[in-house]
Amino acid sequence: MINVILVDDQLIVREGIKMILSLDEEINIIKEAENGRQLLELLSTGQLPDVILMDVRMPIMDGVEAAKIVKEKYKDIKVIILTTFNEDEYIFEGIKNGVDGYILKDAGSDYIIKAIKTAYNGNMLLDPEVTAKIVRAYNSIANDRQTPNQLNEYKKKLEMLTQREIDVARLVAQGKSNKDICNILFLTEGTVKNYLTKIFEKLELTSRTELALFINQLELSK
Repeated sequence: MINVILVDDQLIVREGIKMILSLDEEINIIKEAENGRQLLELLSTGQLPDVILMDVRMPIMDGVEAAKIVKEKYKDIKVIILTTFNEDEYIFEGIKNGVDGYILKDAGSDYIIKAIKTAYNGNMLLDPEVTAKIVRAYNSIANDRQTPNQLNEYKKKLEMLTQREIDVARLVAQGKSNKDICNILFLTEGTVKNYLTKIFEKLELTSRTELALFINQLELSK
């Protein structure tokens, strides 16, 4: 059973998501909160979920600030952010803080359920629409860092990877889970995890989301 805490300041949104998640017998919503501060109060009582599904824009404490604290104090909890991508800065602060995934608020029920299960299993689910939105937003925010010199530095980092590591990185950028990568490249899950550890070390990244951004940015610059 995957235990979930749902965090959103709008009751109607929480009720809608609860209805969606009730369709899956493997997911159980153990608590709800209206903002980040209320979430942290719940966690401090020892009510720890496997996954937190949280809105990005809330009063008192937003989802990104709450996610940062959660990731510092409770490293094993997965955090998925609900977003409309209207606030680009929120997205990239979240990525830096180690958020495990993003779901568009208008995502279908199957996708939301799949995202929760994927995060629970330690993977990142980024469908093409979400990836494209993140990359476009990243490019618009980080133009000052995307000079030819910066892109050359990124390419030099990429050259540090072996061909097999590049294959793994590109599949992560396509939103593939570790299991998917195993099947595509005929590798064991342990081998894939080892490759990812080396990739993160060489590229100085900390999450699958950052890796997806890194690879997609270079692909778009070609």
